[in-house]
Amino acid sequence: MRGPFDPAYRLISVALVALITIIAFEAMAISTAMPSAANDLGAVRSYGPAFSVLLTAQLLGIVLAGVWVDRAGPLPSLFTGQVLLAGGSGLCAVSGSLAPFLLGRAVTGLGAGLIVVTGYVLVGRTYPDATRPRVFSMLSAAWVLPSLVGAPIAAWLTSTWSWRAVFGIVVVPVVATIAVVAARRAQIAGHDAGVGHSSRDHRAHVRAAWAG
Repeated sequence: MRGPFDPAYRLISVALVALITIIAFEAMAISTAMPSAANDLGAVRSYGPAFSVLLTAQLLGIVLAGVWVDRAGPLPSLFTGQVLLAGGSGLCAVSGSLAPFLLGRAVTGLGAGLIVVTGYVLVGRTYPDATRPRVFSMLSAAWVLPSLVGAPIAAWLTSTWSWRAVFGIVVVPVVATIAVVAARRAQIAGHDAGVGHSSRDHRAHVRAAWAG
């Protein structure tokens, strides 16, 4: 039986686990780095939106991903999510005031929402039936490790360099996963070719996400 790290699936497996780990780390680390960030940005009394804006944008990304993947397959949504995740984290790292920082958090959340949904769809369309439970187990485990070590790592980065390093460190591995997905683009598209795309009207779902 082929496993998740069989040569045919190894790069995709590494990319998916890395992306989920990065998203989980970024979500966990913010609570540790945010006090220093708020102090530098002059927003000690108003940094609550840094948490809520990411969650709201992530919810929107989850809804949009379902629509997009249904219409066009997983690749466009996955690439866009990766670019948004890297770009939003990079913007947070270089922000000089609260407004661009919050924009970066929103972009990051939107990208994370796209990636989470698309990643699970990709598992269903790329791996054999017998391999999928092992892949899903790995992705679940990828949420656990950052919850254990994310805060200490973020604290070390903040105290050793700056809170900006907590956000900046996310960019490099995300860019690396973009290269991996691009290298396996033909393989992913090949698996997706046999899956019919839906023409259902999803506008009600999108409107509900915006209303929420």
